[in-house]
Amino acid sequence: MSYSETLSKRLGSIGATEGAKLSVAAGGKKYTGTLMPHHDFSAEDVIVLKLKSGYNVGVRIDVDSRMEVLERPIPRERTEASVEPRAGLRNLVLIGTGGTIASYVDYRTGAVHPAFSASDLINAVPEIREVANMEARVLFSIFSENMDVGHWQELASAVAEEINRGADGVVIPHGTDTMGYTAAALSFMLGEVPKPVVLVGAQRSSDRPSSDAPSNLLASARFCASGERAGVFVIMHDTPGDDSFAAHIGPRVRKMHTSRRDAFRSINSPPAALIGGDGSIDFGPGRQVSRGKAVARTAMERKVVLLQSYPGMDPETFREIILGSRGVVIAGSGLGHVNGNMVPLIKEACDAGTVVVMTSQCISGSTNMNVYDTGRDLLSAGAISVADMLPETAYVKLMWALANSHDAEEAKRIMRTPLAGEMGDRRTIDV
Repeated sequence: MSYSETLSKRLGSIGATEGAKLSVAAGGKKYTGTLMPHHDFSAEDVIVLKLKSGYNVGVRIDVDSRMEVLERPIPRERTEASVEPRAGLRNLVLIGTGGTIASYVDYRTGAVHPAFSASDLINAVPEIREVANMEARVLFSIFSENMDVGHWQELASAVAEEINRGADGVVIPHGTDTMGYTAAALSFMLGEVPKPVVLVGAQRSSDRPSSDAPSNLLASARFCASGERAGVFVIMHDTPGDDSFAAHIGPRVRKMHTSRRDAFRSINSPPAALIGGDGSIDFGPGRQVSRGKAVARTAMERKVVLLQSYPGMDPETFREIILGSRGVVIAGSGLGHVNGNMVPLIKEACDAGTVVVMTSQCISGSTNMNVYDTGRDLLSAGAISVADMLPETAYVKLMWALANSHDAEEAKRIMRTPLAGEMGDRRTIDV
């Protein structure tokens, strides 16, 4: 613990250690809770208690405060229980990358621990034993905002390796903030992957009563164990409750809310499946699983940028960036537009061999650069549009297309060709 020296001595004098249940009287109020490690954002004289509700509270301790140990923590022994595979169940592999979901709570101490082994996973969600045989491995443990191209490449190779070893599906716990980017990257790198590959996250920390980690993980296991659909998917809550989950097509999903449990939505496409809290699954159209091998084509061009058009955008501000990139994706306004003063710079970049791709900030709907003069000017300058593809998906796909093509023209052809359900021209009233 990193409490102040004075406070640490006071805690030590009463035998209070992390995980002990304390009664604390301070500031005219009384608190009862489990002593947690000092939070980096708290003052040194503030202790952190986990209340019975599951929430943490900071309590400032002064000379008049009184603390008493009510219960001492039970030492936690980390054991690796051997779990025998069950006949008749599919074999799934969990590849840990980090994120809130890849942890569970030791309710004796209130501490959150990484769930990086099969035994940990079963302890966290014991119902999975009835759904599938599951092994676990840790690839890396990072915040999703720190995920980069190298991580995508390593992850794609690991997924292909596990499928080719015999896994019936792969579940990837992942932080939610950039999960859509990773899902898109795996969709292009793994191509016609013959088994289900599911990225799953949690919006609520595992130490909160409203945590969605166990239910999201169980829904993902059920989807993979069904043996019905192959491809890359994201599975998260579909409603604020625990009664419905959606399996989103990897390059068609976006996080639409910072904190809601049902933050993820399929964009311009219906979900691949809806999964009930009772385990029922309603499948939409999709590719069937097969016995083929997985191939990871992980080459990626890193000199690609994603820009957002805005009123008054100054081409001189972006000249060096655009001309120094092999690929540029611009999230334009409306049908795929930019301020007209950007068109000459875009033409200069296209003439120099840079691939410029126009998408829309509108999220839903498709680009159409033949309607207005600005769109037609962009087409004449050499930019291309990619129908209803999400800007972040186009960014990832362009990295892949440039690295897996011989020249800019071939990369453009790849960008305009649907590869993993990432784009389409048909619209329905629902999307």
